[in-house]
Amino acid sequence: MLSAGRIRWCLWSPLVLLALVSNFPSQAQGQVPAPRRLRFKVLSSSKLLVSWREPKGDFDSYLFLYSSIPGGQQREIIASKSDTKVLITDYSSSRGYSVSVIAVSGSEQSIPLQGRLKAAAQRGESDGGDRTEPQRLTESLAPPDNANEISGADQFVCHTEAIADIVILVDGSWSIGRINFRLVRMFLENLVNAFDVGFDKTRIGLAQYSGDPRIEWHLNAFSNKETVIDAVKNLPYKGGNTLTGLALNYIMENCFKPESGSRLGVPKIGILITDGKSQDDVIPPAESLRNSGIELFAIGVKNADENELRSIASEPEDTHVYNVADFNIMSSIVEGLTRTVCDQVEQQDKDIKEQQVPETIGAPLDLVTSEVVARSFRVSWSHAPGDVEKYRVVYYPAQGGEPQEAVVDGSETSVVLQHLSSLTEYQLAVFAVYANEGSEALRGSETTLALPRVTGLQLFDVTHSTMKARWDSVDGASGYMVLYGPLIENGELDEKETKVSDAVTELELDGLTSHTEYTVTVYAMYGEEASDPVTNQESTLPLSSPSNLQFSDITHNSAHISWDPAPPGVKGYRIMWVKTDKLVTEQVEVGPASSYDLSELTSLMEYSVAIFALYDNGQSEPLTDGFTTTPVPGPLNLRSSDISAESFQVSWDHSANDIVLYRLSWAPFTGGDTKEVILSGSDKRYLLASLSPSTEYEVMLTAVFNDESESDTVSVIETTLTRTTTVAATTTAMPRQAVRNLQLSEETTRSLDASWEMEDPHVESYRVSYAGLRGNHQEESVLVPGGERRAVLEPLLSDTQYKVTVTPVYRDGQDGISISAMGSTLPLLSPGNLRVSEEWYNRFRVTWDPPQTPTLGYRIAYQPIYVPGPVLETTVGEDMNSMLLLNLLSGTEYSVQVTASYPSGQSEPQLVNTKTLFLGVSGLSTYQVRSSSMCVQWQPLLRATLYRVSIQSTLNGQRQEVSLGGGASRQCFYDLTPSSQYQISVHTQIQEMEGPSVSITDMTLPAPTLAPTEPPTTEPPPTIPPAKEVCKEAKADLAFLVDGSWSIGDDNFLKITRFLYSTMGSLDLVGPDGTQVAIVQFSDDARTEFQLSSHSNKEALLEAIQNIRYKGGNTKTGRAIKHVKESIFTSESGARRGVPKVLVVLTDGRSQDDVNKVSKEMQMDGYIIFAIGFADADYGELVNIASKPSDRHVFFVDDLDAVKKIEEQLITFVCEAATATCPSVLMSGNTMAGFRMMEMFGLVEKEYSIIPGVSLEPGSFNSFPCYRLHRDALVSQPTKYLHPEGLPSDYTISMMIRLLPETPEEPFALWEILNKDHKPLVGLILDNSGKTLTFFNYDYKGDFQTVTFEESEIKKIFHGSFHKLHVTISKTSVKVVLDCSAVGEKSINAAGNITTDGVEILGRMFQSRGTEDNSAPFQLQMFDIICSTSWASRDKCCELPALRVEEQCPSMPHACTCSQDSKGPPGPSGPPGGPGIRGARGDRGEAGVTGPHGSVGEIGPSGPTGPPGPQGPSGLSIQGPPGAAGTKGERGENGPAGQMGVPGSQGSTGRDGPPGPRGLPGNIGTQGRQGPSGPVGAPGAPGPPGSGGSAGSQGEQGLPGPAGTKGDKGERGDVQSQAAVRAIARQVCEQLIQSHLSRYNSVLNQIPAQSAVSIRTVPGPPGEPGRRGTPGPQGEQGPSGRPGFPGSNGQSGRAGERGLSGEKGERGSQGVGSQGPRGQPGPPGIPGEGRTGSQGPPGRPGNPGTAGRPGNPGGTGPAGSAGYCDQNSCLGYNVGVQQDYGNDY
Repeated sequence: MLSAGRIRWCLWSPLVLLALVSNFPSQAQGQVPAPRRLRFKVLSSSKLLVSWREPKGDFDSYLFLYSSIPGGQQREIIASKSDTKVLITDYSSSRGYSVSVIAVSGSEQSIPLQGRLKAAAQRGESDGGDRTEPQRLTESLAPPDNANEISGADQFVCHTEAIADIVILVDGSWSIGRINFRLVRMFLENLVNAFDVGFDKTRIGLAQYSGDPRIEWHLNAFSNKETVIDAVKNLPYKGGNTLTGLALNYIMENCFKPESGSRLGVPKIGILITDGKSQDDVIPPAESLRNSGIELFAIGVKNADENELRSIASEPEDTHVYNVADFNIMSSIVEGLTRTVCDQVEQQDKDIKEQQVPETIGAPLDLVTSEVVARSFRVSWSHAPGDVEKYRVVYYPAQGGEPQEAVVDGSETSVVLQHLSSLTEYQLAVFAVYANEGSEALRGSETTLALPRVTGLQLFDVTHSTMKARWDSVDGASGYMVLYGPLIENGELDEKETKVSDAVTELELDGLTSHTEYTVTVYAMYGEEASDPVTNQESTLPLSSPSNLQFSDITHNSAHISWDPAPPGVKGYRIMWVKTDKLVTEQVEVGPASSYDLSELTSLMEYSVAIFALYDNGQSEPLTDGFTTTPVPGPLNLRSSDISAESFQVSWDHSANDIVLYRLSWAPFTGGDTKEVILSGSDKRYLLASLSPSTEYEVMLTAVFNDESESDTVSVIETTLTRTTTVAATTTAMPRQAVRNLQLSEETTRSLDASWEMEDPHVESYRVSYAGLRGNHQEESVLVPGGERRAVLEPLLSDTQYKVTVTPVYRDGQDGISISAMGSTLPLLSPGNLRVSEEWYNRFRVTWDPPQTPTLGYRIAYQPIYVPGPVLETTVGEDMNSMLLLNLLSGTEYSVQVTASYPSGQSEPQLVNTKTLFLGVSGLSTYQVRSSSMCVQWQPLLRATLYRVSIQSTLNGQRQEVSLGGGASRQCFYDLTPSSQYQISVHTQIQEMEGPSVSITDMTLPAPTLAPTEPPTTEPPPTIPPAKEVCKEAKADLAFLVDGSWSIGDDNFLKITRFLYSTMGSLDLVGPDGTQVAIVQFSDDARTEFQLSSHSNKEALLEAIQNIRYKGGNTKTGRAIKHVKESIFTSESGARRGVPKVLVVLTDGRSQDDVNKVSKEMQMDGYIIFAIGFADADYGELVNIASKPSDRHVFFVDDLDAVKKIEEQLITFVCEAATATCPSVLMSGNTMAGFRMMEMFGLVEKEYSIIPGVSLEPGSFNSFPCYRLHRDALVSQPTKYLHPEGLPSDYTISMMIRLLPETPEEPFALWEILNKDHKPLVGLILDNSGKTLTFFNYDYKGDFQTVTFEESEIKKIFHGSFHKLHVTISKTSVKVVLDCSAVGEKSINAAGNITTDGVEILGRMFQSRGTEDNSAPFQLQMFDIICSTSWASRDKCCELPALRVEEQCPSMPHACTCSQDSKGPPGPSGPPGGPGIRGARGDRGEAGVTGPHGSVGEIGPSGPTGPPGPQGPSGLSIQGPPGAAGTKGERGENGPAGQMGVPGSQGSTGRDGPPGPRGLPGNIGTQGRQGPSGPVGAPGAPGPPGSGGSAGSQGEQGLPGPAGTKGDKGERGDVQSQAAVRAIARQVCEQLIQSHLSRYNSVLNQIPAQSAVSIRTVPGPPGEPGRRGTPGPQGEQGPSGRPGFPGSNGQSGRAGERGLSGEKGERGSQGVGSQGPRGQPGPPGIPGEGRTGSQGPPGRPGNPGTAGRPGNPGGTGPAGSAGYCDQNSCLGYNVGVQQDYGNDY
């Protein structure tokens, strides 16, 4: 932030500077630098131009004095600092003139630069002719430090008629130095001035050398002296070592050649300039040059070796060798050197003409090329006339490259040129070489063939991390290069490279990522050159999952799981399991095991288990299954003992170690009071006392576990003894007893095992009787000998309860006491939890849970449901619970039954329906249907290896078949019969497996020659209309969006197609080189009739328009416009870069969805949209859809019959918009012609991050983005993408820039266009040192032209603030406007057009050469090129803080609305509010696919919704070094819904999904058995907000919270306000400086001062944050969470997947009270069966959830002081802390 002190310094510093200058003592005369190099140029008989070079130092202006000689009056002219020439308009050639030029700085003057021009008679010239040659001074008083300049004396000029080829070889080694090299340039300039240079006169070439020589320009490069001198002035300094011998040899081989401009019969001169001894041998190359007739001059400076100079130069040495002590006196040898060279040219010319002997010479004839291959071809010709010694064949690539030559004997007429580049055009020149000269060239060209490329590329043996590539061997290849890499999101490749020898044609690619599509490219290598590539694609397999998940040893709290291991490479497994009644998932990771024990489970609970195989590079898809734990076990072996008449004891064994209590109860079996006692879990026995004698008691025992679950109750029946009585005095009483501990065990489906205890020797046998309790079962009995205590009762009925009674039979025949027990045989239990997994195209696995009853095995029967076929059956043993069913039909639904087998029969079958995956393509459709051909296209299958595509006529059986690779997606068939119906079938294969055919039927069109059938209402197709004149230059991507809803009707739709036919017939060139057309028809959804790239000529386009069929449906225009944006204007559909994108929408009604958002987005992105409405169309909606202005882009007619009225105007407007020279773009809310250069260079928020050396920063306001181009960023784009048709003749360059402290002093181009040779064509140059702005281009004649603006106003741009620059270029002038104030206007010629084969660059340094370019750092906020010359006068500079007037400017991006009552930033969020009133009933959703009615889970309580959190501060950024470009992915489309997966660990909140249509309610299935409760359901999506209800009663006042401490002052407002103040202060400070400097200049130059610019009031800093607001209302409910594992419905079978819920009813008012306990399960219902419905489409998403849980509210802080409203603080691009770029003014 600018401190107050710094601002005061900005205000006072100009006055201080003025005071210092006024009071500073006068400098001594001579301290002001003097002008240099005075020149005269006679323009006409009355005009003399005097020019000079500016001094080396600071000064203010020039004093120019001149007088005529003799006796003329002295005149005085004051010239500005920027003027270095004066035109004397009263010049007379008969008089001489004396001139003095003095530099003035304040009150001091420099030493005068003086000169004198002689009269014309004295110069030997005649009057009357206009002389434009420079005239030299007769005398001059030049400053001593300019001793090297010779402007003050007559310079020798060579006037000989002889011409010469002069090559100057300049030493550019490091020993010269840059300062001395400037003197060398001046010496060369004087040297060139001495000769008459021209194409037919003396030619001058120049080479510079150091370690390696290079040609600066050839002899034939320039055609006049001025261009040679300009080249000398711009000669760059090379630097390096001194290898003079190498350089002499180089000019021999490269400069004195015919192709370099050297001429036969012309004297050859070589001039060497060096300052040191050569580091190599100079004698042999110098001799070669001299022997070739080249006259050598050697000039040594400073440290040159004179002996070496003598060995180089020609004789005589005294005239050919020059050696001077220093560079600044080189001018002393110019005249002598030029005189000698001139004399030698005359002498050589005379000698050459004397030696010439007439000789028959001529060029070779009949150039022919043959034997053309990739690396060579033969050149042949006919003999040239005369005695030819040799033929020289010179050849070089046409696109640029070093010339090479082949020399053959004069008797040869052909040569093979070898070692050429493939697929390259070569320019050829054949010269006949005679004894003394060479002929003209016989020229031609030839193009080599492409290198043979690889064929037969195959990818095979694909695994999850490897694949093999194989290809055919290529003859002549030296090896192969293989590139492979995965396809990433934006379609780019991250490739790896492998090179192999020519013997290798198969390679394994390893280290690949699983389940990823790879692109493999193979090149045949020929040395360092590569052939064209061949490419194939294949996807790696997904990581292998484990298989065959099995469950065993399932108890109430544990289970053992096992699986078949995954293939080698697995590191371990992740096991996850979850209960269906909770969403808590437990997991564990194990090593490479194949089993695991799950513990601490809950009894009678269904668990879902998932197992992932873990690899080094990720984890596999899960293997999932489920099981149900058993009920908690009851006590074991309950028995009685110690029986008496009044008591007996019961005992038992523990069934588990987690029993905490036992509940024991007993009662008489025939009825009576029940007694109960609670025992500890460690008790094992209990004595029952106080019982009645001879009474049968039932004792029941239940175990209670630590989770409060209870086991089943076990029971035992026991009878107390009778009291004994005496019968007679002589008879002993015999007690009758009962058996004890009667147990029924080892139950099976057909038997029970009864056992008991009794120790009575009087018992002879036992009678065991049993009878079923249901039905009329007769009691049966068996006798057991008295010595046995066990009996097996069989055969019994399954699933039947029996009463078993055991009665002891005594020896006297009397029965003892009978004891009974109850028992049940086991039912024929069915397998449980039948499920399907591992579905594939021809198989799936069936798994079940074994029943608790031992079985003999299982029977599996399966049969297709909808396809005729036999019932297939297989059996497995009792130890199996899974079966993989093979050889199934793909895409077929099967019914599977599993039955358990028992000795007594079969159980009820368990049923499940499932479907194999469909091995076939989708989206099969025909296109380009013609009379004799038809094409078909489809959506390919991911893993397909082959497609078998056939077409067969349903009329005559004509059939064709073709096999295509797995990547194919379309095929065309030809030679078909017209008007015939054909069926096209596609069979898909994966390896050896082939799926069923997918077919489509279509009919070919009638033959054109056949008589048409009776037409319905259509008219015959019109002839192709001619192109309209306005459309002949159109080049655009044009899309028509046609309403096909029901309201159109067949007749009107026919009129629409005629309108499209007529409109498209107006186009000229259709296809990739002209206008591309796509048509989309829409109703409920959009259907692409054809893409932009579908048709490459007008005839095919018009034919396709006639074949469009009417669609029908509702009117969803917004959805259709989005379809056009996302599916039509894409590169995949043929959209091109750099051409206008035009959309024409035709509709007859109001859209049933929103059109505003997507239309606005397209307009902002530069699309041009026309809207045509008719009938019931909504005009306001058309205005929102179309571009601006509406009077040009919106058309409305009453009906389609009237569309002809607008057709001509529409075609004109569309074709004008489709002109690529100036496409239409959106600017300032209106559509204008121009170019949005920021977007074209990628300098937008979505793209800048991938451009190296570019970062995003705040602009002139924080809400404006600005892009910093760092040093050497070299942001560029091909010209053909930005301006494919070149630049318009009139345009305005509009830029918003800021120069930085690190911006270099050297000139650089803000923007320029280079051609393919890297030479500038047009651009804007800023010179930071000279404080000038220059525009340059080439005019219509091809001449280079520049205009430079150096006015004082232009210097503001260099002060370090943001400035808006407009440069308006017309056919006659260039005008500059800076910050909406005119700077100046200068004349130019009309421009010629540019080439589009180069690039456009931002910030390129002016001295950059070749590919080693550099660029300057600066900030760029805005860059547009508007095709208008009035834009600068209309712009209001709203982006500049000092010039922005809110009433006249649009709101800024991201801006808020400010007023006097504006609130401060929002305070922290309050606590959540109470529930709102019920909303209105929502609209009925669209119909979905019907699904079965699933079981309803319990509704869980909804958590409170938190209010939105406070907005975080917007920071500022500190600029770091440019980072590497990251890859930015585009958002992918929504994929299809996957199967239910295992829930992962808790993730962060995801984004809202896209809305989907709502499904219809599912069908109600039959009632199934009551199963365990499913998981808690996710809350439903909320309805739309209801209308506001009356306010609720005021809640009670809560207790006040503790007072919070005062928070720190927020960063955001403060930092942004600093940025605003800094920006405004910088502008004001600049204006103050300009004002004071202008006053200072007025004091010096007696110029009236201009009024200072008014200063805007600077807003104050913001106040403290305002008081915290009251809590907001409760937010709407968020979207539903991710569901858990699906529950199942109990023993009757696995429940189907839950269907979509029906239409939501009105929501009842919210109840009060906590959730009650879970109820007991009800009685089982009748088992139900039903097929699982296919999954419906997703429902609408919920409204976005609000932020998380708020914190406790703090106390109210003190009120802040009053602030001001700053729109700039609403939202910006500041991140972190901004770097201070302030300047000291």
